[in-house]
Amino acid sequence: MATWLKEWKPEDANFWESTGKKIAWRTLTITTISLTLSFIVWYLMSGIVTKLPGVGFNFSEKELFWLASLPGLAAGTLRIIHTFLIPIYGTRHTITISTLIKLIPVVGIVLAVMNPNTPFWVFAILAFTTGFGGGDFSSFMPSTNMFFPARLKGTALGVQAGIGNFGVSIVQFLTPALLGIAIVGAPQILKTVDPVSHEVITKPLYLQSPVIIYIPILIIMTLVCWFGLKSIPLKSSFKEQLEIFKIKHTWFCTITYFMTFGTFSGLSAAFPLMIKSLYGDFPGAPDPLQYAFYGPLIGSASRVLFGFVADKVGGALLTTITGIGFIGCIIVMISMGLVAPTSIDQFPYFLITMLLIFFFSGIGNAGTFRQYPIIFKDNPVHAAGVIGWTAAIAAYGPFIFSIIIGAVLHSSKELGMKNANSFFWGLLIFSVAATIINWYYYQRKGAERPS
Repeated sequence: MATWLKEWKPEDANFWESTGKKIAWRTLTITTISLTLSFIVWYLMSGIVTKLPGVGFNFSEKELFWLASLPGLAAGTLRIIHTFLIPIYGTRHTITISTLIKLIPVVGIVLAVMNPNTPFWVFAILAFTTGFGGGDFSSFMPSTNMFFPARLKGTALGVQAGIGNFGVSIVQFLTPALLGIAIVGAPQILKTVDPVSHEVITKPLYLQSPVIIYIPILIIMTLVCWFGLKSIPLKSSFKEQLEIFKIKHTWFCTITYFMTFGTFSGLSAAFPLMIKSLYGDFPGAPDPLQYAFYGPLIGSASRVLFGFVADKVGGALLTTITGIGFIGCIIVMISMGLVAPTSIDQFPYFLITMLLIFFFSGIGNAGTFRQYPIIFKDNPVHAAGVIGWTAAIAAYGPFIFSIIIGAVLHSSKELGMKNANSFFWGLLIFSVAATIINWYYYQRKGAERPS
Protein backbone atom coordinates (compact mmCIF):
# COMPACT_ATOMS: atom_id res chain seq x y z
CA MET A 1 0.00 0.00 0.00
CA ALA A 2 1.42 3.40 -1.01
CA THR A 3 2.43 5.57 1.93
CA TRP A 4 2.87 8.97 0.29
CA LEU A 5 0.11 10.95 -1.40
CA LYS A 6 1.02 12.09 -4.91
CA GLU A 7 -0.05 15.70 -4.33
CA TRP A 8 -1.52 17.86 -1.58
CA LYS A 9 -3.04 21.31 -2.28
CA PRO A 10 -5.48 22.15 0.55
CA GLU A 11 -5.66 25.84 -0.43
CA ASP A 12 -6.95 24.89 -3.89
CA ALA A 13 -10.75 24.95 -3.51
CA ASN A 14 -11.39 22.36 -6.24
CA PHE A 15 -8.78 19.95 -4.88
CA TRP A 16 -10.07 20.39 -1.34
CA GLU A 17 -13.69 19.67 -2.22
CA SER A 18 -12.99 16.80 -4.60
CA THR A 19 -10.19 15.00 -2.77
CA GLY A 20 -8.54 16.80 0.14
CA LYS A 21 -11.44 17.25 2.54
CA LYS A 22 -12.26 13.55 2.82
CA ILE A 23 -8.64 12.52 3.42
CA ALA A 24 -7.99 15.35 5.88
CA TRP A 25 -11.00 14.65 8.08
CA ARG A 26 -10.39 10.89 8.01
CA THR A 27 -6.80 11.52 9.06
CA LEU A 28 -7.94 13.89 11.80
CA THR A 29 -10.40 11.31 13.15
CA ILE A 30 -7.86 8.48 13.31
CA THR A 31 -5.02 10.59 14.71
CA THR A 32 -7.29 12.23 17.29
CA ILE A 33 -8.31 8.84 18.69
CA SER A 34 -4.65 7.83 18.81
CA LEU A 35 -3.71 11.15 20.44
CA THR A 36 -6.35 10.60 23.12
CA LEU A 37 -4.68 7.28 23.92
CA SER A 38 -1.36 9.12 24.07
CA PHE A 39 -2.63 11.44 26.80
CA ILE A 40 -4.15 8.49 28.64
CA VAL A 41 -0.82 6.67 28.69
CA TRP A 42 1.05 9.87 29.60
CA TYR A 43 -1.05 10.34 32.75
CA LEU A 44 -1.39 6.70 33.80
CA MET A 45 1.10 7.14 36.64
CA SER A 46 -0.59 10.26 38.02
CA GLY A 47 -3.80 8.24 38.24
CA ILE A 48 -2.37 5.49 40.48
CA VAL A 49 0.52 7.18 42.29
CA THR A 50 -1.58 8.38 45.25
CA LYS A 51 -2.65 4.78 45.96
CA LEU A 52 0.79 3.16 45.97
CA PRO A 53 1.75 3.86 49.63
CA GLY A 54 -1.58 2.56 50.88
CA VAL A 55 -1.15 -0.84 49.25
CA GLY A 56 2.32 -1.54 50.61
CA PHE A 57 4.77 0.30 48.34
CA ASN A 58 7.10 2.11 50.72
CA PHE A 59 7.62 5.29 48.70
CA SER A 60 8.16 8.72 50.27
CA GLU A 61 6.17 11.82 49.28
CA LYS A 62 9.24 13.10 47.42
CA GLU A 63 9.46 9.84 45.45
CA LEU A 64 5.75 10.05 44.61
CA PHE A 65 6.25 13.54 43.17
CA TRP A 66 9.15 12.16 41.12
CA LEU A 67 6.86 9.48 39.68
CA ALA A 68 4.36 12.20 38.77
CA SER A 69 7.07 14.37 37.21
CA LEU A 70 9.12 11.86 35.17
CA PRO A 71 6.47 11.48 32.43
CA GLY A 72 6.81 15.20 31.79
CA LEU A 73 10.59 15.02 31.59
CA ALA A 74 10.37 12.19 29.06
CA ALA A 75 7.59 13.80 27.04
CA GLY A 76 9.34 17.13 26.67
CA THR A 77 12.54 15.46 25.50
CA LEU A 78 10.73 13.13 23.11
CA ARG A 79 8.68 16.00 21.70
CA ILE A 80 11.88 17.69 20.62
CA ILE A 81 12.61 14.57 18.55
CA HIS A 82 9.04 14.29 17.27
CA THR A 83 9.15 17.94 16.13
CA PHE A 84 11.25 16.87 13.14
CA LEU A 85 9.79 13.45 12.27
CA ILE A 86 6.70 14.21 10.15
CA PRO A 87 8.54 16.03 7.29
CA ILE A 88 11.08 13.18 7.21
CA TYR A 89 9.09 9.96 7.77
CA GLY A 90 5.52 11.09 7.13
CA THR A 91 2.29 10.74 9.07
CA ARG A 92 1.62 7.04 8.45
CA HIS A 93 4.88 5.61 9.74
CA THR A 94 5.38 8.10 12.57
CA ILE A 95 1.88 7.82 14.07
CA THR A 96 1.66 4.03 13.69
CA ILE A 97 4.95 3.35 15.45
CA SER A 98 4.15 5.93 18.12
CA THR A 99 0.89 4.14 18.87
CA LEU A 100 2.53 0.71 19.02
CA ILE A 101 5.35 1.57 21.47
CA LYS A 102 2.88 2.86 24.06
CA LEU A 103 2.26 -0.79 24.87
CA ILE A 104 5.64 -0.84 26.66
CA PRO A 105 4.65 1.29 29.70
CA VAL A 106 1.10 -0.08 29.77
CA VAL A 107 2.17 -3.72 30.00
CA GLY A 108 5.00 -2.78 32.37
CA ILE A 109 2.76 -0.97 34.84
CA VAL A 110 0.29 -3.88 34.90
CA LEU A 111 3.08 -6.24 35.91
CA ALA A 112 4.68 -3.81 38.38
CA VAL A 113 1.59 -3.03 40.46
CA MET A 114 0.76 -6.72 40.84
CA ASN A 115 4.10 -7.35 42.56
CA PRO A 116 4.37 -5.59 45.95
CA ASN A 117 8.15 -6.10 45.88
CA THR A 118 8.62 -4.00 42.73
CA PRO A 119 11.34 -1.45 43.62
CA PHE A 120 11.08 2.30 43.11
CA TRP A 121 13.58 2.34 40.23
CA VAL A 122 11.33 0.07 38.16
CA PHE A 123 8.38 2.41 38.71
CA ALA A 124 10.65 5.33 37.81
CA ILE A 125 11.57 3.71 34.47
CA LEU A 126 7.92 2.94 33.74
CA ALA A 127 6.92 6.50 34.65
CA PHE A 128 9.55 7.75 32.22
CA THR A 129 8.28 5.47 29.42
CA THR A 130 4.72 6.76 29.85
CA GLY A 131 6.31 9.86 28.33
CA PHE A 132 6.00 8.04 24.98
CA GLY A 133 2.37 9.13 25.19
CA GLY A 134 3.24 12.76 25.81
CA GLY A 135 6.11 12.92 23.36
CA ASP A 136 4.26 12.13 20.15
CA PHE A 137 2.00 15.21 20.43
CA SER A 138 4.72 17.06 18.50
CA SER A 139 4.14 14.73 15.57
CA PHE A 140 0.33 14.82 15.70
CA MET A 141 -0.06 18.59 15.60
CA PRO A 142 2.41 19.37 12.77
CA SER A 143 0.77 16.59 10.77
CA THR A 144 -2.72 18.03 11.24
CA ASN A 145 -1.46 21.53 10.47
CA MET A 146 -0.26 20.31 7.05
CA PHE A 147 -3.50 18.53 6.16
CA PHE A 148 -5.85 21.53 6.50
CA PRO A 149 -6.21 24.89 4.73
CA ALA A 150 -5.42 28.05 6.72
CA ARG A 151 -9.10 28.90 7.29
CA LEU A 152 -9.66 25.58 9.12
CA LYS A 153 -6.35 25.16 10.97
CA GLY A 154 -7.63 26.66 14.22
CA THR A 155 -10.68 24.41 14.19
CA ALA A 156 -8.76 21.26 13.25
CA LEU A 157 -5.92 21.83 15.72
CA GLY A 158 -8.36 22.84 18.45
CA VAL A 159 -10.52 19.75 17.93
CA GLN A 160 -7.56 17.39 17.84
CA ALA A 161 -5.67 18.84 20.78
CA GLY A 162 -8.83 19.41 22.81
CA ILE A 163 -10.24 15.93 22.34
CA GLY A 164 -6.76 14.50 22.81
CA ASN A 165 -6.50 16.36 26.11
CA PHE A 166 -9.65 14.54 27.24
CA GLY A 167 -7.36 11.54 27.64
CA VAL A 168 -6.13 13.11 30.88
CA SER A 169 -9.68 13.28 32.23
CA ILE A 170 -10.48 9.79 30.99
CA VAL A 171 -7.59 8.18 32.83
CA GLN A 172 -8.19 10.18 36.01
CA PHE A 173 -11.94 9.38 35.89
CA LEU A 174 -11.69 5.68 34.99
CA THR A 175 -8.88 4.91 37.43
CA PRO A 176 -10.95 5.23 40.64
CA ALA A 177 -13.97 3.71 38.88
CA LEU A 178 -12.06 0.55 37.91
CA LEU A 179 -9.96 0.08 41.04
CA GLY A 180 -12.56 -2.19 42.62
CA ILE A 181 -13.15 -4.35 39.53
CA ALA A 182 -11.24 -7.60 39.09
CA ILE A 183 -10.09 -8.06 35.49
CA VAL A 184 -6.89 -10.04 35.93
CA GLY A 185 -4.61 -10.93 38.83
CA ALA A 186 -4.93 -10.78 42.60
CA PRO A 187 -5.96 -7.61 44.44
CA GLN A 188 -3.76 -5.31 46.49
CA ILE A 189 -4.99 -4.50 50.00
CA LEU A 190 -5.49 -0.79 50.66
CA LYS A 191 -5.03 0.24 54.30
CA THR A 192 -6.40 3.54 55.59
CA VAL A 193 -6.91 4.97 59.07
CA ASP A 194 -10.33 6.22 60.09
CA PRO A 195 -9.84 9.88 61.20
CA VAL A 196 -12.39 9.55 64.02
CA SER A 197 -11.95 6.05 65.48
CA HIS A 198 -8.32 5.68 64.31
CA GLU A 199 -9.11 2.11 63.28
CA VAL A 200 -7.27 0.58 60.32
CA ILE A 201 -9.68 -0.02 57.45
CA THR A 202 -8.78 -2.48 54.68
CA LYS A 203 -10.32 -3.05 51.27
CA PRO A 204 -9.15 -4.79 48.07
CA LEU A 205 -7.95 -2.76 45.10
CA TYR A 206 -6.94 -3.80 41.59
CA LEU A 207 -4.39 -1.20 40.48
CA GLN A 208 -3.81 -3.21 37.30
CA SER A 209 -7.45 -2.95 36.17
CA PRO A 210 -7.44 0.75 35.11
CA VAL A 211 -4.30 0.08 33.04
CA ILE A 212 -4.82 -3.29 31.36
CA ILE A 213 -7.97 -2.15 29.52
CA TYR A 214 -5.84 -0.06 27.15
CA ILE A 215 -3.78 -2.97 25.81
CA PRO A 216 -6.34 -4.25 23.24
CA ILE A 217 -7.31 -0.69 22.29
CA LEU A 218 -3.69 0.21 21.51
CA ILE A 219 -3.28 -2.92 19.38
CA ILE A 220 -6.44 -2.13 17.40
CA MET A 221 -5.45 1.51 16.87
CA THR A 222 -2.00 0.51 15.67
CA LEU A 223 -3.64 -1.46 12.86
CA VAL A 224 -6.10 1.34 12.11
CA CYS A 225 -3.26 3.86 11.84
CA TRP A 226 -1.24 1.67 9.51
CA PHE A 227 -4.08 0.92 7.12
CA GLY A 228 -5.97 4.22 7.41
CA LEU A 229 -3.29 6.92 7.22
CA LYS A 230 -1.33 8.43 4.35
CA SER A 231 1.58 10.90 4.32
CA ILE A 232 1.76 14.33 2.69
CA PRO A 233 4.57 14.80 0.13
CA LEU A 234 5.97 17.84 1.93
CA LYS A 235 9.42 16.67 2.94
CA SER A 236 12.21 18.60 4.62
CA SER A 237 15.62 17.67 5.99
CA PHE A 238 16.56 17.99 9.62
CA LYS A 239 18.99 20.80 8.75
CA GLU A 240 16.30 22.82 6.96
CA GLN A 241 13.96 22.51 9.92
CA LEU A 242 16.60 23.88 12.30
CA GLU A 243 16.15 27.29 10.68
CA ILE A 244 13.24 27.98 13.05
CA PHE A 245 15.69 28.54 15.89
CA LYS A 246 17.09 31.61 14.15
CA ILE A 247 13.69 33.31 14.26
CA LYS A 248 12.82 35.32 17.39
CA HIS A 249 9.12 34.51 17.12
CA THR A 250 9.93 30.84 17.71
CA TRP A 251 11.10 31.79 21.19
CA PHE A 252 8.20 34.15 21.89
CA CYS A 253 5.75 31.42 20.88
CA THR A 254 7.59 29.00 23.15
CA ILE A 255 7.02 31.33 26.09
CA THR A 256 3.31 31.84 25.40
CA TYR A 257 2.63 28.15 24.86
CA PHE A 258 4.44 27.20 28.03
CA MET A 259 2.13 29.61 29.82
CA THR A 260 -0.96 27.92 28.37
CA PHE A 261 -0.18 24.23 27.83
CA GLY A 262 2.69 24.05 30.30
CA THR A 263 0.26 25.17 32.98
CA PHE A 264 -2.43 22.75 31.80
CA SER A 265 -0.16 19.71 31.65
CA GLY A 266 1.82 20.63 34.76
CA LEU A 267 -1.17 21.17 37.00
CA SER A 268 -2.92 18.10 35.54
CA ALA A 269 -0.03 15.95 36.75
CA ALA A 270 0.41 17.68 40.10
CA PHE A 271 -3.27 18.29 40.94
CA PRO A 272 -3.97 14.95 42.73
CA LEU A 273 -0.84 15.18 44.86
CA MET A 274 -1.49 18.85 45.62
CA ILE A 275 -4.92 17.95 46.99
CA LYS A 276 -3.41 15.12 49.03
CA SER A 277 -0.50 17.20 50.34
CA LEU A 278 -2.34 20.44 51.10
CA TYR A 279 -5.68 19.11 52.36
CA GLY A 280 -5.05 15.42 53.09
CA ASP A 281 -4.28 15.85 56.80
CA PHE A 282 -7.53 17.60 57.73
CA PRO A 283 -10.50 15.64 59.13
CA GLY A 284 -12.84 14.76 56.28
CA ALA A 285 -10.03 15.11 53.74
CA PRO A 286 -11.09 14.69 50.09
CA ASP A 287 -10.03 11.74 47.94
CA PRO A 288 -7.79 13.35 45.27
CA LEU A 289 -8.96 11.00 42.51
CA GLN A 290 -12.58 12.08 43.00
CA TYR A 291 -11.70 15.62 41.92
CA ALA A 292 -8.51 15.42 39.85
CA PHE A 293 -10.18 14.64 36.52
CA TYR A 294 -12.40 17.75 36.58
CA GLY A 295 -9.49 20.09 35.83
CA PRO A 296 -8.25 18.35 32.67
CA LEU A 297 -11.87 17.80 31.60
CA ILE A 298 -12.68 21.51 31.78
CA GLY A 299 -9.39 22.51 30.15
CA SER A 300 -9.92 20.06 27.29
CA ALA A 301 -13.52 21.12 26.72
CA SER A 302 -12.65 24.82 26.60
CA ARG A 303 -9.84 24.05 24.13
CA VAL A 304 -12.28 22.35 21.75
CA LEU A 305 -14.90 25.09 22.11
CA PHE A 306 -12.52 27.99 21.68
CA GLY A 307 -10.79 26.41 18.69
CA PHE A 308 -13.84 27.48 16.69
CA VAL A 309 -13.83 30.90 18.37
CA ALA A 310 -10.14 31.39 17.54
CA ASP A 311 -10.89 31.03 13.82
CA LYS A 312 -13.38 33.89 14.16
CA VAL A 313 -11.65 36.40 16.47
CA GLY A 314 -7.99 35.40 16.14
CA GLY A 315 -5.76 33.55 18.55
CA ALA A 316 -3.81 36.45 20.08
CA LEU A 317 -6.87 37.87 21.84
CA LEU A 318 -7.65 34.50 23.44
CA THR A 319 -4.06 34.09 24.61
CA THR A 320 -4.16 37.51 26.27
CA ILE A 321 -7.47 36.63 27.95
CA THR A 322 -5.83 33.47 29.28
CA GLY A 323 -2.93 35.41 30.76
CA ILE A 324 -5.25 37.87 32.47
CA GLY A 325 -7.38 34.98 33.77
CA PHE A 326 -4.31 33.22 35.19
CA ILE A 327 -3.12 36.39 36.90
CA GLY A 328 -6.50 36.95 38.56
CA CYS A 329 -6.86 33.34 39.72
CA ILE A 330 -3.35 33.15 41.14
CA ILE A 331 -3.82 36.39 43.07
CA VAL A 332 -7.02 34.95 44.57
CA MET A 333 -5.24 31.68 45.35
CA ILE A 334 -2.45 33.39 47.27
CA SER A 335 -4.45 36.18 48.94
CA MET A 336 -7.11 33.80 50.29
CA GLY A 337 -4.53 31.31 51.58
CA LEU A 338 -5.92 28.51 49.42
CA VAL A 339 -2.48 26.99 48.87
CA ALA A 340 -1.54 27.52 52.52
CA PRO A 341 -4.75 26.17 54.06
CA THR A 342 -5.59 26.17 57.75
CA SER A 343 -8.97 24.44 57.39
CA ILE A 344 -10.75 21.94 55.18
CA ASP A 345 -13.37 24.64 54.66
CA GLN A 346 -11.00 26.31 52.20
CA PHE A 347 -10.97 23.30 49.89
CA PRO A 348 -14.08 24.24 47.84
CA TYR A 349 -12.57 27.65 47.04
CA PHE A 350 -9.24 26.03 46.17
CA LEU A 351 -11.03 23.59 43.84
CA ILE A 352 -13.08 26.30 42.11
CA THR A 353 -10.04 28.51 41.54
CA MET A 354 -8.00 25.62 40.18
CA LEU A 355 -10.81 24.69 37.80
CA LEU A 356 -10.91 28.28 36.56
CA ILE A 357 -7.18 28.08 35.83
CA PHE A 358 -7.81 24.91 33.80
CA PHE A 359 -10.65 26.67 31.96
CA PHE A 360 -8.43 29.58 30.96
CA SER A 361 -5.62 27.21 29.97
CA GLY A 362 -7.95 25.61 27.42
CA ILE A 363 -8.79 29.02 25.95
CA GLY A 364 -5.10 29.81 25.63
CA ASN A 365 -4.24 26.44 24.10
CA ALA A 366 -6.84 27.04 21.41
CA GLY A 367 -5.58 30.58 20.85
CA THR A 368 -1.89 29.76 20.55
CA PHE A 369 -2.39 26.97 18.03
CA ARG A 370 -4.46 29.33 15.88
CA GLN A 371 -1.67 31.91 16.11
CA TYR A 372 1.37 29.88 15.08
CA PRO A 373 0.29 28.92 11.53
CA ILE A 374 -0.54 32.61 10.96
CA ILE A 375 2.70 33.93 12.46
CA PHE A 376 4.69 31.55 10.21
CA LYS A 377 2.27 31.55 7.28
CA ASP A 378 5.04 32.19 4.73
CA ASN A 379 6.65 28.80 5.41
CA PRO A 380 4.47 25.74 6.20
CA VAL A 381 7.50 23.68 7.25
CA HIS A 382 8.52 26.38 9.73
CA ALA A 383 4.94 26.54 11.04
CA ALA A 384 4.89 22.79 11.59
CA GLY A 385 8.30 22.90 13.25
CA VAL A 386 7.34 25.70 15.63
CA ILE A 387 4.13 23.89 16.58
CA GLY A 388 6.15 20.80 17.41
CA TRP A 389 8.94 22.68 19.21
CA THR A 390 6.66 24.80 21.41
CA ALA A 391 4.66 21.70 22.30
CA ALA A 392 7.92 19.97 23.24
CA ILE A 393 9.00 22.63 25.69
CA ALA A 394 5.50 22.95 27.17
CA ALA A 395 5.45 19.19 27.74
CA TYR A 396 8.09 19.71 30.42
CA GLY A 397 5.23 21.23 32.44
CA PRO A 398 4.49 18.05 34.44
CA PHE A 399 8.16 17.61 35.28
CA ILE A 400 8.84 21.24 36.19
CA PHE A 401 5.58 21.80 38.07
CA SER A 402 5.71 18.53 40.01
CA ILE A 403 9.35 18.93 41.00
CA ILE A 404 8.97 22.57 42.09
CA ILE A 405 5.66 22.03 43.88
CA GLY A 406 7.06 18.96 45.64
CA ALA A 407 10.18 20.89 46.72
CA VAL A 408 8.14 23.88 47.91
CA LEU A 409 5.78 21.69 49.90
CA HIS A 410 8.69 19.77 51.44
CA SER A 411 10.57 22.91 52.48
CA SER A 412 7.46 24.62 53.85
CA LYS A 413 6.63 21.49 55.84
CA GLU A 414 10.00 21.73 57.56
CA LEU A 415 9.09 25.29 58.58
CA GLY A 416 5.89 24.14 60.25
CA MET A 417 3.06 24.28 57.68
CA LYS A 418 2.71 22.98 54.13
CA ASN A 419 2.04 25.62 51.50
CA ALA A 420 2.68 26.19 47.81
CA ASN A 421 2.79 30.00 47.87
CA SER A 422 6.31 30.27 46.44
CA PHE A 423 5.39 28.22 43.40
CA PHE A 424 2.32 30.30 42.61
CA TRP A 425 4.25 33.55 43.02
CA GLY A 426 6.65 32.28 40.36
CA LEU A 427 3.77 31.27 38.09
CA LEU A 428 2.24 34.72 38.53
CA ILE A 429 5.41 36.52 37.44
CA PHE A 430 5.84 34.23 34.42
CA SER A 431 2.19 34.71 33.36
CA VAL A 432 2.56 38.49 33.48
CA ALA A 433 5.69 38.37 31.29
CA ALA A 434 4.16 35.95 28.75
CA THR A 435 0.96 38.00 28.49
CA ILE A 436 2.89 41.19 27.79
CA ILE A 437 4.94 39.46 25.08
CA ASN A 438 1.80 38.11 23.41
CA TRP A 439 0.01 41.46 23.53
CA TYR A 440 2.98 43.46 22.25
CA TYR A 441 4.02 41.27 19.32
CA TYR A 442 0.73 39.69 18.25
CA GLN A 443 -2.34 41.54 19.49
CA ARG A 444 -1.93 45.29 19.89
CA LYS A 445 -2.63 47.72 17.07
CA GLY A 446 0.46 47.81 14.90
CA ALA A 447 1.74 44.48 16.24
CA GLU A 448 4.64 42.95 14.31
CA ARG A 449 2.75 39.80 13.37
CA PRO A 450 -0.95 40.13 14.24
CA SER A 451 -2.54 36.75 14.72
